[in-house]
Amino acid sequence: MRTATINRKTKETDIQLTLNLDGTGKSRLDTGVGFFDHMLTAFAFHSGIDLDVTCKGDLEVDDHHTVEDVGLALATGILEALGDKKGINRYGSSYVPMDETLARVVIDFSGRPAFVYQVDLKRDKVGTMDTQNVQEFFKSISNEAKMNLHMEVLYGDNDHHKVEALFKALGRAVKEAIKIVDDRLPSTKGVL
Repeated sequence: MRTATINRKTKETDIQLTLNLDGTGKSRLDTGVGFFDHMLTAFAFHSGIDLDVTCKGDLEVDDHHTVEDVGLALATGILEALGDKKGINRYGSSYVPMDETLARVVIDFSGRPAFVYQVDLKRDKVGTMDTQNVQEFFKSISNEAKMNLHMEVLYGDNDHHKVEALFKALGRAVKEAIKIVDDRLPSTKGVL
């Protein structure tokens, strides 16, 4: 079974995270940031990853450390659960519309972090979550999961729709990339 449990404690956050890559997309989330919990719920559902996250962060400062550190813990868990990556599809892509918005996410679990983010958000916050931390979350995912992550909002007006489309598209791309398709390592180099 492809599972992981991550406990990450710093002076800024205390995170307990468990995940199952071969789940059904159920989630239990308590980060203290309502909109972020909503986005993680969407990611879990669309990726099919069972996700349980509790985070006690320094929200009296702001939500930056909570959002970034949950991204680091989630990516660490995904990478740990993938193990040697033998048999995975490796690549994933998804277009997700959300009303007037269209987002595209393309990933590669290559073992090399690369992050491209072409997203224009107009508002400072969605709910209580700083919109600048959306990029920080995804950058943490790319770096810690050692994956190529290309994200783009092709068009749209509503920032809630843009962010939600990105989380859903990432979930669907991850679902495609982590799917077991055979028993080989998906690399001509022989290592990922």
